[in-house]
Parts: sequence; C-alpha cells; structure tokens
Amino acid sequence: MTRYDFTDQVVMITGAGSGFGRLAAGAFADAGALLALCDLDPETLQDTVRLHGLDEDRILTMGCDVSAATAVDAFVAACVARFGQIDVAINNAGIGHELKRMADLDEATFDRNIAVNLKGVFLCMRAQLPHMVAQGGGAILNVSSVAGLLGAPMMSAYAAAKHGVIGLTKTAALEYARKHVRVNALCPAFTRTPILDPLVQSGRGNTLDNMAAAIPIGRLGEPAEIVQAMLWACSRENSFLTGQAITLDGGMSAG
Repeated sequence: MTRYDFTDQVVMITGAGSGFGRLAAGAFADAGALLALCDLDPETLQDTVRLHGLDEDRILTMGCDVSAATAVDAFVAACVARFGQIDVAINNAGIGHELKRMADLDEATFDRNIAVNLKGVFLCMRAQLPHMVAQGGGAILNVSSVAGLLGAPMMSAYAAAKHGVIGLTKTAALEYARKHVRVNALCPAFTRTPILDPLVQSGRGNTLDNMAAAIPIGRLGEPAEIVQAMLWACSRENSFLTGQAITLDGGMSAG
C-alpha cells in the first residue's frame, strides 16, 4: 500500500470486527493513527486487535449497535473522553440481506437494513460533526456501495439504504465545507468480504465467479484496494476532496 501519514490522528471506525473495517484498523494503525473501533459484536474487535498486533494503549474498542442513538452517542463520547478529538471517522458498519424481489421482501428486513445502513450513518455523523467543527475540522468517509449508484435487482432494501448514504454524504459536505469538515462516500462493487456470504449461500446460483463476470474488469475487488482508497480519501494531503461518491467498481457504473 502507498504510505500515508496519520501519526497521532484519532481515527474512528465502525464495523471494525470484520471486512473492510478490520483491514482498515490495521492500515490506519500502521500509518500511526490512534484508533477508536466499534462493532455490534465486541468479541470480534478482540480478534481484530490480535490479528494486527495492535497496541492496546493506542486503541479504544467498544460494542455498539449503530442503529441505536444512545449507543452511538456513548461510543463517540468515549472516543473524545479517551483521545480528546476525532480527526477521521469511517462509518463502515453495514449489513446485507437475502436476495428477494421487492414484492417478496418482508418489512422487518427492509426496516433493519434502513436502520443499520442508513440511519446508522446519520446517527454517527450527527454525533461526530459537532466535535469536528469544535476542533476546527476533520474528515468523514461513509461506506456506501455501487448499489448506492445503480439499481440492484433482488437487493432493494440494501440499495435504498446505500442510495440514502450518498444523499446524506453530499448534504453534509455542503453544510460543513466552510467548517473544514470533508465528507465523502466510498462505493465499492463486489469485494471479497463476508458480506458476500449470504449471496453465495442464497441458493440462487450466485458464485464468486459469476459475480466477477458481472464486473467489466473481470474480477472481484480486493479488500486491500478499498482500504487503500480509504487512506487516500481521508488523508490531509487530499484536502480538496469533499462531497464525492468515490466509485471502485471495476467499471460496472461506466456503461
């Protein structure tokens, strides 16, 4: 990976117990950051700490359901109490759902996807932004999806939530640009993370190979490629980037 310098910057990552969040924790730690990590399952955070050999004096780990305002507010407050600030926030926590046509999707599945994937981003930004404004600036990166830019057959709730994340991102970027808070979204296509497992296990003939075939470049994304984009987007060297839906999709959205 290209080296970026986040020495002693406080980086908050939601959903850090697996997937992009777990890999990002290691990458930002390697770049010198102090870390505030949360996940719905706090035990997975200990796996993240062990996997990357993270220095426990430089991290905060906490269980957090991002769909619950009290939990989000407590996590953000704990971060500020421990480190005094939030320089970078990566709102990464998210879930998928079983593949179903819209008319067959149950209301509970829709509500849970909106609660975690969309409301969770809203609650995180609502808690993070006042601290960033008070300290003179910061960077927020919300993890959306190529399904937030295009239609996603059989994934209507997920697509609706991820479209909403881009709307929140662009709105916050405009509201806070003059407060020196940059807000962007990352929009990856199919990438080798656990969120693909329900698709493969759905019994509808989805395989990693046919997912790769749907991508013009002919392969799935690699988590390290997505995390590299996180480092780039959040770097202070990239201070002119805000309000963007950064697409890493192997060409899916080009046609």
